[in-house]
Amino acid sequence: MTLTQIVQSERALAVIGGEATDANLRRYLHGIPGVDAVGLEQRAAGLGTRSIKTTSKAWALDRIIGLIDQTTLEGADTPGKVRSLVAKAVTPDPADPTCPRTAAVCVYGDMVPFAVEALGSAHGDPEKGGVAVAAVATAFPSGRASLAVKLADTADAVAAGADEIDMVIDRGAFLAGRYGMVYDEIVAVKEACRRTDGTSAHLKVILETGELNTYDNVRRASWLGILAGGDFIKTSTGKVAPAATLPVTLLMLEVVRDWRRMTGERVGVKPAGGIRSSKDAIKYLVTVAETVGEEWLTPSLFRFGASSLTNDVLLQRQKLATGHYSGPDYVTID
Repeated sequence: MTLTQIVQSERALAVIGGEATDANLRRYLHGIPGVDAVGLEQRAAGLGTRSIKTTSKAWALDRIIGLIDQTTLEGADTPGKVRSLVAKAVTPDPADPTCPRTAAVCVYGDMVPFAVEALGSAHGDPEKGGVAVAAVATAFPSGRASLAVKLADTADAVAAGADEIDMVIDRGAFLAGRYGMVYDEIVAVKEACRRTDGTSAHLKVILETGELNTYDNVRRASWLGILAGGDFIKTSTGKVAPAATLPVTLLMLEVVRDWRRMTGERVGVKPAGGIRSSKDAIKYLVTVAETVGEEWLTPSLFRFGASSLTNDVLLQRQKLATGHYSGPDYVTID
């Protein structure tokens, strides 16, 4: 048993009162109180109506950009497209040097070397002004592959220079109640994130909430992802509708809040897919601040997975600076 597996086993023993078997995990996860769907949706709707004044809006727009994983995940991705993505991440608004960089670029594993090369000296920790490279792995987006393939997929991306791995859980196994299998896969993928120097790429666990059907399942999957050692829990691949929604993200933030209260550990949250406007993104910022606190509004604890959000935020920044809206030709085409 590896060190990671030992740590995860000890965590499971402490939290669920036994080894992470199907029976123990089922008993624990199904013992968590059910979600009040009406109350959850009403609270999310209420948070979504909060207004932000001009000075706070300027801060919020810059913060949103600094929390974005600038993303391209298409079968037609090319090295040239990835280089353009990197240029957008490093210099979102070439006309405004005060514009912050995005937190990361998110690409398929085989595109990681091109992202690393294009970033050059800008490649680094987003908490220190750098831009990280995130790679989707584990047979993204379906997750339909053997564990050996998933681990090879992960290790290959990490060896190529990925700072973060966005894995997908096996939704079929989860919905069939095979919680131990899902748990074991997350633990194994986290181990595959280890580098030869002993450091590890951060692991984001994608739940694909649009396929989990109920809020109760989202809550259980969130707990399972954290129990197994995920550094982040992420809503979606962006390939399944619905993707990120405010109620689902609120629910995941509540799980993160409860985990912090229980263990003192902080886990990140990443809503991904469908967040295209600064107006919607601000709703998420408010929800984070009101649920887990403003300390979570940092790249190490909150991200937006987006491909087109940056452009809308840039147009809003330009409106605040000049007093009028610019056309879409004032931002780069993604």
